[in-house]
Amino acid sequence: MTGPVLSVRNLRVEFPTRHGTLRAVDDISFDIAAGEVLGVVGESGAGKSMTGTAVIGLLEPPGRIAGGEVRLKGQRIDNLAGEALRRIRGRRIGMVFQDPLTSLNPLYRVGEQIIETMRTHLPMSEAQARRRAIELLSEVGIQGASDRLDSYPHQFSGGMRQRVVLALALCAEPELIVADEPTTALDVSIQAQIIQLIKRLCRERGTAVMLITHDMGVIAETADRVAVMYAGRIAEIGQVADVVQRPSHPYTKGLMGSIPTLEGSETRLVQIPGSMPRLTAIPQGCAFNPRCPQAFARCFLEQPAAVFVGRSEVACWLASATPVQGTP
Repeated sequence: MTGPVLSVRNLRVEFPTRHGTLRAVDDISFDIAAGEVLGVVGESGAGKSMTGTAVIGLLEPPGRIAGGEVRLKGQRIDNLAGEALRRIRGRRIGMVFQDPLTSLNPLYRVGEQIIETMRTHLPMSEAQARRRAIELLSEVGIQGASDRLDSYPHQFSGGMRQRVVLALALCAEPELIVADEPTTALDVSIQAQIIQLIKRLCRERGTAVMLITHDMGVIAETADRVAVMYAGRIAEIGQVADVVQRPSHPYTKGLMGSIPTLEGSETRLVQIPGSMPRLTAIPQGCAFNPRCPQAFARCFLEQPAAVFVGRSEVACWLASATPVQGTP
């Protein structure tokens, strides 16, 4: 058995301010194996994108990794200096962001950008890199790839630009891809195409994927496992089928209950009252306690540790096997 491609242990991300230190990611741990897609889901402000940014070393000051570690195939990368980390980004870690125009330079043809990335990280001649760039654009579904290689980003539609970004992320044959809301700006039919593309390419190449999104539909279609985040912590993590069909954390149950189904059920959709707490106002104990319909005394005093419920890990006192006085 080989180890995970990405291993995150007890990761904490903090932002020092004049009014104190704000913790955006609070002691989270997870692994991603080769060829596996881990979905990271939650509301805006849950810490999803901050986790991905920390993994690839793109935290903007004053943000910092204040604890824990990030390992890529056993090599610790969170403590690398700037230049050493830049050599890993692009080569061993590919990135796909929500807006493809943030990943593509509008002043250069897409072929130039893919070729430059490959020649920076791989021992290739100009001709070899060009041939490989055409192959990659064809692989991600760009029609007439040899002609489109010399097009500028603005000459592609949004869906086609996202395909180009995916080719750019894959061109140096990375071991890990971090995809942050890669389908949010696209219409539904294009979303489905990009989802299938990510799944197929990563299965064929054995690339690990960290897929960050707020869309449980995308997670259900794409991911093998899912981590549900709330207020900087992982509330529940497990196989997609387990988490979607048999959620254990009250927050996950609320998320699942808020998704309409095609069966035409007459039951009302679940509404989670309130909103995600600001970093300056995260409550004591379980951060979800002000919104949780099942909260009891211990939830307001102690932060729950993750325990196994079946194959999933759940950070909730209700899931704890240890009887607690006052538990309903």
